[in-house]
Amino acid sequence: MTRHRTDVLVVGSGAGGATTACVLAEAGLEVLVVEEGPYVAQGDVVPFSLEQMQRQYRSGGVTAAIGFPSIAYTEGRCAGGGTEVNSGLYRRPPEETLDRWRREHAIDDFDTGELYDICDEVEKELSVQLVPGAATPASEVLRRGAAGLGWRHDEIPRWMEYPDGGAAEQGRRRSMTETYLPRAAAAGARLLTDTRVERLARGGRRARRAEITTADGQRGSIDFDHVVVCAGAIQTPALLQRSGLRGRIGTSLAVHPTVKLAARFDQRVNIPDDVPVQQVKEFAPDLSFGGSASRPGLVALALSDDWRRFGSAVTDWEQMAVYYAAITSQGRGRVVALPRLRDPLVTYRLTTRDRALLGRGLARLALVMLEAGATDVYPCYRGAPVVRQRADLATLQATFATSKASVMTVHLCSTVPFGGRDSRSAADSVGVVRGTDNVRVNDASLLPDAPGVNPQATVMAIAIRNARRFAAERRHG
Repeated sequence: MTRHRTDVLVVGSGAGGATTACVLAEAGLEVLVVEEGPYVAQGDVVPFSLEQMQRQYRSGGVTAAIGFPSIAYTEGRCAGGGTEVNSGLYRRPPEETLDRWRREHAIDDFDTGELYDICDEVEKELSVQLVPGAATPASEVLRRGAAGLGWRHDEIPRWMEYPDGGAAEQGRRRSMTETYLPRAAAAGARLLTDTRVERLARGGRRARRAEITTADGQRGSIDFDHVVVCAGAIQTPALLQRSGLRGRIGTSLAVHPTVKLAARFDQRVNIPDDVPVQQVKEFAPDLSFGGSASRPGLVALALSDDWRRFGSAVTDWEQMAVYYAAITSQGRGRVVALPRLRDPLVTYRLTTRDRALLGRGLARLALVMLEAGATDVYPCYRGAPVVRQRADLATLQATFATSKASVMTVHLCSTVPFGGRDSRSAADSVGVVRGTDNVRVNDASLLPDAPGVNPQATVMAIAIRNARRFAAERRHG
């Protein structure tokens, strides 16, 4: 049985865990980062490929929140977490969202200026920038369609490095394994991959030891003074629950549900290894449109809801791309760790408003495609019409139902919400879990609700803020 000892244990190595480990290690603390998944260097797998899903996603990317309908979701499970597998699109947290969180959740010392200063640092470290060369044809579709309708749209910057004059598909991702994890290691932090933390052993208000299992089944433990759980909005509450911590933990899952369509054009638009960088924000924050990965298998998946009628179109995959309509949901879900089961039960319930908004969003997205010159639009739900002209949009809206659609999400948060009100939060204003003295959370779980934009910039800014508060506390404690 292997035993380890550290001052601070960080569970998880994604956007929250990597930045936390870096800040604490550079402050002189002894840090051990434990990651359940493997270390996969960039370039070892093709982006958005089946191999990547098998090696870097939990359960091969096939997981779902049970509900009516069920909502498919993805979790990165590798060194660097979701930053290794997502599209790298970067949005600062909206000022109005930060103000609302501060006010409604009584988050102490939650200064927008400080968070934006941290965003400045993050953007420099991650080389956040617009594409220096030509955007992909699939991205141009969104720009052209939105511009034709007079709808607000813009290019979303990404954490990418590009060669001089490089195009979108030539970028190299500045993920956690390229940035904050190497910085943490240079400051003395250790990284233990292929290792799962099963539970935290506690005595009173303090956790003392983590029980671990390696990928080959070996058991061990880690003794620590402090633990920071950064395992993501599903695995963080599950670990805390397995460790006997309950309260509001896992009761308020928030996501950005999405519905998709595939659109065919009369010229090639598909770039398999990249995603569009344009987003349409005319109806934000309630509703936004963007582009998805469109490898041939993913185009086929988008057509599979009505394969008998739509399947033959897959032979034209080079002329097709997949797009999504995402909403800011008013619904909520739960994460529940069950005895003797490895993974938690996840449920989610869309509201009536959410269901209607998804239908309207899909129709408006189809309109963008038509305006951009699509010859055929294939909405992703059973019984959908092929949309070829504006008159077909009425049929789409009349036949759409979330019970027939493939609803999914890649943004999960809010399962251990932080703040100063016991009735609304599971952690205090710096992420200390209520009822404990030395158990912290520092990932997307802390966000009080879904921010309406890609949450990773928000996660990183808050994680760095909290880690700096913790490091200062240790220096003066």
